[in-house]
Amino acid sequence: MAPTITRIETTEFAYPLRDVTRNPHGFDLVYEPGRTRERITYGIRIHTDEGVTGEYIGGNPSAFAQVNMVADYLIGEDALARERHWSEMKRALRKYDRMGIGPIDIALWDLAGKYYDAPVHELLGTYRERFPVYVSTYFGSEAGGLDSPEAYADFAEECLDRGFKAFKIHPIGGLDDRDIDREVEMIHAVGERVGDEMDLMLDPVGEYHTFADALTVGRACDEQGFFWYEDPLRGATRSQHASRKLRQLLDTPLLMTELVRGLEPHTDFIAEEATDFARADPEWDGGITGAIKRARAAEGFGLDVEYHLAGPVQRHLLAATRNTNYYELGLVGPDFGVPHVEAPVYVDGYTDAMDAVNDGHVSVQDGPGIGVTYDWDYVEEHALGGRVYD
Repeated sequence: MAPTITRIETTEFAYPLRDVTRNPHGFDLVYEPGRTRERITYGIRIHTDEGVTGEYIGGNPSAFAQVNMVADYLIGEDALARERHWSEMKRALRKYDRMGIGPIDIALWDLAGKYYDAPVHELLGTYRERFPVYVSTYFGSEAGGLDSPEAYADFAEECLDRGFKAFKIHPIGGLDDRDIDREVEMIHAVGERVGDEMDLMLDPVGEYHTFADALTVGRACDEQGFFWYEDPLRGATRSQHASRKLRQLLDTPLLMTELVRGLEPHTDFIAEEATDFARADPEWDGGITGAIKRARAAEGFGLDVEYHLAGPVQRHLLAATRNTNYYELGLVGPDFGVPHVEAPVYVDGYTDAMDAVNDGHVSVQDGPGIGVTYDWDYVEEHALGGRVYD
């Protein structure tokens, strides 16, 4: 008999983000030395009648609002029936973006790995256990740190000297019509400094106001031979038509679909030739089950998938995926400290700090399940609330 789910606990908690503040021109979190900002995230534990518990720490308020909509459905259910639960939760959340599936699905995979005494990547099918990293910068700001094209070029050169072979720019935000020239200058500054030795990427995260701006910046990426150009268009990052038109006019490959929720719209984006690389995020795209479906869909079209951001779950996905290139180490700044998205919740030494990267590579965990040990005492000490389902 498979283990039966008996109790689900969710906990909301807060932790500090060092050297981070909000861009005064918008909503992006930007690198600003000396500032600290609070971040709210969540923990989930799924208990069973056989004493095996699935755990995950991560997610955001909108996702956990959806967790609260479907968690009670799982009580009394087979803890190993992940595919069936994924399908039922997908239907239950059909009116929403379905981000609430992610934390539950990840915790169920952790539970399964512990039940079978195997790491998640082994359950998925291991392809490799070590993979190259790209540095993914904070957004810059005029406040200091990444505050100019030269500062980005200096940081890229320092990363190259530390053994990294790829570098992605999140640029200075708050653009108006005068600042596109600064974007172009930054691309050329970084490209001319390290472009012959590093793969370079640009991710404006939908910052540019017009198609013309996105085209202007994309042509600068062409001139510097960038590896990819990601989600440039404000309000059109979900538009197959706009993305396809941009792709037709540029040489630099596009990486879209980070902001496209759902397996079917993601696959349509590929089928309509509106992107060159696909994107997947285990928290946002339906957990490990949803992310691996995106990877397999991209593989069927002969394309690569790139997993979003860093974390122990992303490492398992990369380990089980042939058609992917880099692990995204971010977001980070020139102090080489802990990424701002990493909560201090690991008691086993796991970290995505830049100093922990070995020769530009990281490895997947080999313990059962996700393969990390969470500090639940820290979570409870900083708790803001929570829910219990039993």
